Amino acid sequence: MDTGVEGTILDRIVETKRHEVERLRPRAAELRSAAESSAAPRAFGAALRRGDVVAVIAEVKRRSPSAGWIRPELTVAEIASAYASAGASALSVLTDASYFGGSLADLAEAKAAVPIPVLRKDFVLDAVQLWEARAAGADAVLLIVRILDDARLRDLLALSLELGLSALVEVHTAGEVERALAAGAELIGVNNRDLATFHTDLSVSLDLAGLVPADRVLIGESGIRTPEDVDRLGGVGVDAILVGEHLMRAPDPGAAAAALVGRPRRERVTRIV
Repeated sequence: MDTGVEGTILDRIVETKRHEVERLRPRAAELRSAAESSAAPRAFGAALRRGDVVAVIAEVKRRSPSAGWIRPELTVAEIASAYASAGASALSVLTDASYFGGSLADLAEAKAAVPIPVLRKDFVLDAVQLWEARAAGADAVLLIVRILDDARLRDLLALSLELGLSALVEVHTAGEVERALAAGAELIGVNNRDLATFHTDLSVSLDLAGLVPADRVLIGESGIRTPEDVDRLGGVGVDAILVGEHLMRAPDPGAAAAALVGRPRRERVTRIV
């Protein structure tokens, strides 16, 4: 992989997203009204607290900037139902169109097909996207520390709480863990993939797990493929895993998800730094 090129992918995604936000602004009042009148969200964070078992967030993902098309022909309701039947605790649905081939229609289809909570996975920069997510039926949203300054992160977390949305706050470094905790994040996702290079290393979650207090929900994201991977993460107290590409590439995504469900988890011991 040419990291000189790949390192610009996140910048391009964020720039594209800024343009999308500007196009959404004229609909802000409409989206806010729709968000505030939507049915109560399902409890995403509570679904991930499985005690001595690692919860699974199974992802619906058509493509990615690094891997290209993964499963373009997927039927969202079919995949979502297979995941739920396999024992997944929650779903993640990519809604970015330009780089991941997703949509809010995918999210709505998934939500209608299953009884478990659904995360809108996208690149959130602005309040209007939270209203949009809530109006579309999302139960949770992704907030990526790397693309938000501290003030914006706090504001978006506060608005998420006001709207009843859970916020999965994504980090990749010790410094970002510190920022997420300072902002008040309750759900912290450690992305094993560096969004600058798209290089994936499971040890990122293993190394950072001890920095996340035991009263927060810790999610390991990306690069998780085998029951042994889940066992390694569960061994350091990771509460849940988010798995996408591995499941999407499997001949039977439901069976692939089932193979990762029910793996043991130990209590997390927090390091003092």
